[in-house]
Amino acid sequence: MSTGTPEQVLELIVEGINTGNFDMLMALYEPEAAFAAQPGNLAHGLPGIREALGGFVAMKSQLDLKVTRVLEVSDLALVIGVWSFTGTGPDGQPVKLTAKNADVLRRQADGSWRFVIDNPWGTD
Repeated sequence: MSTGTPEQVLELIVEGINTGNFDMLMALYEPEAAFAAQPGNLAHGLPGIREALGGFVAMKSQLDLKVTRVLEVSDLALVIGVWSFTGTGPDGQPVKLTAKNADVLRRQADGSWRFVIDNPWGTD
């Protein structure tokens, strides 16, 4: 699992959600990171993020994401992209979501990147 670039982190978040690999997903976040599960609703820390992502994974989802811009300064990166999500809700009804993400990642001491803020609703 290489996270040598911010783009690779976003590729792995897609793989982790689509396969339901929580170990992979959690390795992509700093311990005190935040995840915007819904606009205006932040999950904090790895336990909160794991719980929030569980709702998406439970939908037997298909996430597609395209990174459109990366702005890097020192050890921080702002990653902007567009994504679509399809799955099945708890009521058996289809779920379709699309938005533009704005995520903040930080380069770690080993050169890998991790989410500080995962905001899938970032620019909408």
